[in-house]
Amino acid sequence: MGVWLVVLLLLSIVFIVYSTVRWKLHPFLALIFAAFLYGLLSKMRLADVVKSITDGFGGTVSSIGIVIVAGTIIGVFLEKSGGAFTMAESVLRVTGKKNVPLAMSIIGYIVSIPVFCDSGFVIISPLNKALTKRANLSLAATAIALSLGLYATHTMVPPTPGPVAAAGALGADLGLTILMGLIVSIPAIIVGWLFAVKFAARVHIDPEPELTEEEIEQKMKEAPSSSKAFLPIVVPIVLILLKSVSDFPTKPFGEGALKEFIGFIGHPVTALIIGVLIALSLPKKLVKDMLSMSGWVGQAVTQSGVIILITAAGGAFGKVLQNSGIANVIGQSLAAANLGMWLPFIIAAAIKTAQGSSTVAIITTSSLLAPLMDSLGFVSPLAKALTVVAIGAGSMVVSHANDSYFWVVTQFSKMDVKTGYKLQTLGTLLEGFTAAVTVWVISLFVI
Repeated sequence: MGVWLVVLLLLSIVFIVYSTVRWKLHPFLALIFAAFLYGLLSKMRLADVVKSITDGFGGTVSSIGIVIVAGTIIGVFLEKSGGAFTMAESVLRVTGKKNVPLAMSIIGYIVSIPVFCDSGFVIISPLNKALTKRANLSLAATAIALSLGLYATHTMVPPTPGPVAAAGALGADLGLTILMGLIVSIPAIIVGWLFAVKFAARVHIDPEPELTEEEIEQKMKEAPSSSKAFLPIVVPIVLILLKSVSDFPTKPFGEGALKEFIGFIGHPVTALIIGVLIALSLPKKLVKDMLSMSGWVGQAVTQSGVIILITAAGGAFGKVLQNSGIANVIGQSLAAANLGMWLPFIIAAAIKTAQGSSTVAIITTSSLLAPLMDSLGFVSPLAKALTVVAIGAGSMVVSHANDSYFWVVTQFSKMDVKTGYKLQTLGTLLEGFTAAVTVWVISLFVI
């Protein structure tokens, strides 16, 4: 029976990958079908199969549903208000007008914390082209710098949905996950930037900007100030980190009313709702249509709904795996292999490369690992947070033709497929591997 459970697990992964890639089946259905098939073929009691799926689905939604919606609303308001543009301009003032690739790396790194990397690239692309033309640079360098900057936080730093879902599935502290994600993503983004300026810059692509300098200036007049634009991202992260500090065994804020208050405002749901309230102040004039079903909020809710359903389906699949007893079967052998933090990276990288979606790779990998965490020795809060980041690192490897982000980057940057593989695919490989090495080095000292 033990061998059969392992075979079923492998077949489930193959089914998820094949059905989403070849049959174009929606990941939600692929994960739900996999959960039912695994439960039935593993000879779980019929009632237990249904209970595992509903418990896993409901538990996942209750833990991360509001966080994902709130994060998406913040992202849409940054996009629609022009806040992302003013953030980019403020970074340029620091890096210098000629250092456009560095500025794009940094702004991508920041913007992709609440905004999906696909959307972030589309939002910043017109500004990037105009700045690249002004600096007389190749669009290849600045576009890849922006792409890899966006990718670093998209895959490793909550409240991006993938890392949030993984943290929920593995029981990782969100504040600690944010902290580890920010630390690990710094070497990754540095390697991405160096790759852009040393390698991608050799490929000449004329920017041919869509927006003139005058049009950008007009957009800036309507946009909020850069300091105001940063607030909806920075404030929730600070509050969540503050709660993590208050939960330390040393009890730095005591055990009274102050700790309770910090615990309340630093809870991810409360922190992100506070971020949403701040985001409402970004438009020059907030009108009620923006808050309607068809307005900015409605668009954000629609976007986030798809992600929540896929994430919850991953939670259902994970719960079936957990209740099947597979952890007892393969946990010891995986622990004996002594792969450490390389295990979550390798699994996520394999799934990402095969089916294309980083979010699906993160959710599927965290679902597979959830029942194995104890037997692998990933039991401390820091180990759980690092596991989430290691999964995120794997979900970067690699972006190629089966990844929608690959086509967003190449089409908006006028790259042919060959150039896309040479720059985007190789860049994501280097960035993801750098993040994995960083996680491994940290794990040697803290786990």
